[in-house]
Amino acid sequence: MRACQIIEYNKTHQIRQIPIPSTSSLRPHELLLKIAVSSLCHSDLEYQSGTLSNTLPVTASHEGTGTVIAAGSAATAFSIGDRIMAGQTFDRCGECDDCRGPEAYQHYCSHQGPMMSTQRNGAFQEYLVVDARQATRIPEGMSFLTAAPLACAGVTVWRGILNAEVPKGGWIGIVGSGGGLGHLGVQFARARGLRVVGVDARDEGLDLTDQVGADLVVDARLGKEEVVRRVMEATEGRGVDGTVTLSDAKSAAAMGCAITRKHGTMVYIPVGHALEIPFEEVIFRDVRIKGSFLCSPREATDMLECVVQHGIKVQSTIFHGLEEVPKAVEQLRAGTYQGKGVIVVDEEAAKAVR
Repeated sequence: MRACQIIEYNKTHQIRQIPIPSTSSLRPHELLLKIAVSSLCHSDLEYQSGTLSNTLPVTASHEGTGTVIAAGSAATAFSIGDRIMAGQTFDRCGECDDCRGPEAYQHYCSHQGPMMSTQRNGAFQEYLVVDARQATRIPEGMSFLTAAPLACAGVTVWRGILNAEVPKGGWIGIVGSGGGLGHLGVQFARARGLRVVGVDARDEGLDLTDQVGADLVVDARLGKEEVVRRVMEATEGRGVDGTVTLSDAKSAAAMGCAITRKHGTMVYIPVGHALEIPFEEVIFRDVRIKGSFLCSPREATDMLECVVQHGIKVQSTIFHGLEEVPKAVEQLRAGTYQGKGVIVVDEEAAKAVR
C-alpha cells in the first residue's frame, strides 16, 4: 500500500510502498480500517522537525477515519463496515491509577504503547490498525470529510472546554480562536450555552472567529493591556470565567491568564515549548493552570453528537490524494489556509454520507 512518511527530520514527506497490515496478525482489541479521509494537525510539524519523540521512518497523521474491514476477537463493540474515527492511543495497561480512574483519565496511562506517528504508523496510508478501545463510531449523517479533523482537533478542544469548567451562561475565552481547533472551540462553547471571547492575531483568524459566532472578537496585536481592557468591559469588570489557550505564540499563555477572572481556570493545550506566565497571575490573582490532552471515547462520542445536533461546521481545505500531503504541510507551515487541512485517501468513500 501507499504511505506518506517522514523519512528524515526537517525533510519533505515521501510517498513509499509499505506492507498492508495482515488481518491474521490483529490482536484481540485491534481493528483494521480502510482509510477514507485523514487530516493534518499542527503537531505534525513537530513530528516532522523531531521536536516530539518519534522513530523514523513513520507514517504521518494522527487524525484518521475509515471503514472496518477486519476486527480482533475482543473488538466486539464494532462490526465489519462500521465507519470509525480512530483514537490516537494504543495498548493502555488497564491496571494503573489512570486506567482505573475516571474514563477521562485513561488516555493518560503511563504504560500504554506508542501513539500514531511516533513509533507507530499514522493515518496517511491506505490501511491502518487502530485500538478498538479508543475508537469511536461516526454517527449517521456525518461524512468522513467532517469526521477526520475531529479525530484530534475536535476531541482536543472539546476536552479543553470541558476542563475550563465554565457554567452555562458564563464567559469563556479562546486564545487562538480562528485556527483549526479554535473555530471548533467557539462553536462547541456556544452549543454548550457559553458566551465566547475569541482572541486571534491574524486577519483571517479574526474573520473566521466572527463567522462562527464569537460574542466578542479581539485582535491580540492590540497588545495585552488593550485586549484585557476590552474583555473587562464586556464582562462587567470580572474577566472570563475560564480560558482555553490554543495558540503556541510565546505570549499566548500570559494573555490567556490575563483575561481570566480571579480564581478562574486557564487551560493550556499547545505542545512544543515551555509556558511563560507572570507569577502575579498565579499568585496574586489565583488563576489556575490546567493542561489538557485529547479526550476519552465517551467524550468523543458526545462531541460527535454535538456536531450533528448543532450543525457545527468544520472549516477545511481539502487536498486530494496522499501525493498532496507535502503541499498541505508547507501551506500549514506558512499559515496560508483556513481551518484544517484534510487529505482524501479514498475518493469514493469520501463522497458517501450515511
